Amino acid sequence: MSPDRDVDTDVDDVDADVIVVGGGPAGSAAAIALARAGQRVTIIDKATFPRDKCCGDGLTTGALRELQAIGFDPARVPSWKVTGDVWLRTPKGVSIAYPLPPGRGQYAAIAERQELDHQLVLMAKEAGATLLDGHAVTNVVARPSHIEVEAEGLGRLTARYLIAADGMWSPVRKHLGLTAAGYRGEWHAFRQYFSNVGPMAANDMFIWFEPEILPGYFWSFPLPGNRANVGFGIDRERVSVQDMKQLWPELLARPHIAEVLGPDAVAEGKHRAWPIPARIDDISLTAHRTFFVGDAAAATDVMSGEGIAQALLTGRWAAEAVLESAAAEGAGDPAAATAHYRDAVGNGLVADHRMSNLLKGMLASAAGVEFSVRFSGLNHWTRRNFARWLFEDYPRAQLFTPRRYHRRMFTQDGAYTDRPK
Repeated sequence: MSPDRDVDTDVDDVDADVIVVGGGPAGSAAAIALARAGQRVTIIDKATFPRDKCCGDGLTTGALRELQAIGFDPARVPSWKVTGDVWLRTPKGVSIAYPLPPGRGQYAAIAERQELDHQLVLMAKEAGATLLDGHAVTNVVARPSHIEVEAEGLGRLTARYLIAADGMWSPVRKHLGLTAAGYRGEWHAFRQYFSNVGPMAANDMFIWFEPEILPGYFWSFPLPGNRANVGFGIDRERVSVQDMKQLWPELLARPHIAEVLGPDAVAEGKHRAWPIPARIDDISLTAHRTFFVGDAAAATDVMSGEGIAQALLTGRWAAEAVLESAAAEGAGDPAAATAHYRDAVGNGLVADHRMSNLLKGMLASAAGVEFSVRFSGLNHWTRRNFARWLFEDYPRAQLFTPRRYHRRMFTQDGAYTDRPK
């Protein structure tokens, strides 16, 4: 926390009710909810939209349901592609197709983050939020009655609350003195787009469990126009980040991967790598009048490395905490608001994180992967339901958290049922 924490400046009015630092899915989801509720919201982002974001571009059922809930129209994203089958291949070469329920809405989709994030932040603007992109935050000071944010080209802005959606190396966390020294994330990922891929890569999702990168995996996710997002992720404790550049051409050249991508596949531009934080059960989620969401809260699923659903959820929960506190206390009770958010995250994600951590241990060995894939692929019922669980149709630890049971928890339709595949 800043040493100026207890030195207040009398502020009769603030520039915004809430400042959101970061315009990705977490920040945009928070801004949309707050602006629609009548809050004055300002989004600050160091990048200028549209901007690229390193990602596998996959949208799970959980992410799709959150997008549908805020009224997001998939037609806004030209690269949006619904897919229904995912193929898993074990280190010994056993390949099994896992189908998602057909004709019942969307359970999995691929969308380029450059387009998805741009449309989400435009939705926030349409809801009434102010977008100030192209401005890096240079300082944050917590005052008893408000938050002060300084940004390049903007000077000082003030707000009642601050939502930090500014990524793994959150500048807000740094300026408030909450950064964990030496933290580099639990995962590291490497991806490149390919064009002119073969029919298999153009239509289905593929996940290969290659021995050298366990519990990580290699992926190919389809995009429109015979394109694909291709990459791999590693657990930093088990595989060296420095080895990833050398592994990349070796993995691409493997016959089973080359066969799926097709002989005419062409790499687009440069490959890119990025760290992935996944420690939501062991990180500060709040500070004075401040909420950390998305990657800033290390909210990624520790087993899969997927984080868009978690980003949307934490953004929404932060907004709900602000709104509930404001409704109950007039100007708002920051202690109640931050406690509300911590409770929401604890109830909604921590049990799933711990379950994923246990399951990741099974995937760390070739024998564990062989058992998991073969067992889940026993019959059509196990394959269909494993695919739904894998794509977060229901939470990782649903069976062990009875408080989250509901009547259709294992049978509900996917998102966008008016737009079946």
